[in-house]
Amino acid sequence: MSVPYGQVLAKQVIPTKAEREGQLVLSDSLALARLLMQEASRLGREVLGIGVGVAELVDLEGNVTSGQTIRWRGLPVQDRFSQIAPSVVESDVRAAALAECLFGAGRGLRIVVYVTVGTGISYSLVNEGHPFPGSRGNALILSSSPLSTRCTHCGEVLKPILEEFSSGPALVSRYNRRSSSKVTRAEEVMSAVGHDPVALDVVRTAGEALGVSTAFLVNTLDPDAVIVGGGLGLAGGPYWESFLSSTRKHIWAENSRDLPILRAALGNDAGLIGAAATVVLSKHPDQLSRIIVPQP
Repeated sequence: MSVPYGQVLAKQVIPTKAEREGQLVLSDSLALARLLMQEASRLGREVLGIGVGVAELVDLEGNVTSGQTIRWRGLPVQDRFSQIAPSVVESDVRAAALAECLFGAGRGLRIVVYVTVGTGISYSLVNEGHPFPGSRGNALILSSSPLSTRCTHCGEVLKPILEEFSSGPALVSRYNRRSSSKVTRAEEVMSAVGHDPVALDVVRTAGEALGVSTAFLVNTLDPDAVIVGGGLGLAGGPYWESFLSSTRKHIWAENSRDLPILRAALGNDAGLIGAAATVVLSKHPDQLSRIIVPQP
């Protein structure tokens, strides 16, 4: 629950348990929304609507159209939330990108590429304060498809997938394949880079690969800046350093090579703040002036 200037007044966190049926996850989410409505009433706050950020593809009508993580494809998610209050369902990356451009690192910038790196990797283009969804809501796919090529030395057809190489789960799986020490979380790999050569190589090469794809976005979209969020994107250290170097190395135009590449300013709250802002922009555009932060 947020207010003008993107301030979070109340926050409740529950485990998603995304391995369950989508209907069960939806029921928990609806219960959480009702709980926050009660908290808003207790605080004497008017609720304009409910914003729902989903880590899936979401079309222009608010329908969830993929089921990679949360099995809401085909479920009337927006309708169910709208029974509580006027609601908008949006992809989490577009919501976070909007928040960063309204309240965070992208304030005052005209064209921004927002990249999020965590359990998955995705992006959003924000133009004049509006995240670009594409014609079907799919303009966020960055790392899920194979980048097929043929090795010039041995002739083998390679099908690398960035999300299986540079995301948080990818760090775990790549490290475990190469090391006798086994880990379960990306944070463990990141923490080991100072004393474990395998961890350092896994993290460094992951950042390099992410930089190649991010530079491709810069070459294609020519933004004012790149903003990077997500748990892994904000981790710093060798991952960030190799990512930054690789991105600049693969940007073709000289006058783009030094563009700002910024860490997201809102942290893990960007998605929920952006989801709230999406409701205002969609359902109450007359309230826009209430959520725009004055420029310093």
